[in-house]
Amino acid sequence: QVQLVESGGALVQPGGSLTLSCAASGFTFSSYWMSWYRQAPGKERELVAYIGSGAGITRYANSVKGRCTISRDNAKNTVSLQMNNLKPEDTAVYYCKTSVARVEYWGRGTQVTVSS
Repeated sequence: QVQLVESGGALVQPGGSLTLSCAASGFTFSSYWMSWYRQAPGKERELVAYIGSGAGITRYANSVKGRCTISRDNAKNTVSLQMNNLKPEDTAVYYCKTSVARVEYWGRGTQVTVSS
């Protein structure tokens, strides 16, 4: 079955960098778009970035544009989110998501905390 497992979350200081990874299995990874979402305490889950199946298309939320880069490795079935110049407002649980046959699949998330 489809599985998404995020990793890489940590406590980092403001201005720091972090790279999150999502390992995918159970579907033909290279054929599907992948997304990163985040949910901060007391807030709704929001889209951070997505990437097309061939990695030629990427889009970012305005709040992270210029600070984040989404990428994928279709040979390793992984999608990554590199985050730079992290801010306290980036604190959230970050989730990997895909849609296969019109069914959404989510990972369990990885916690990112930005604090001094």
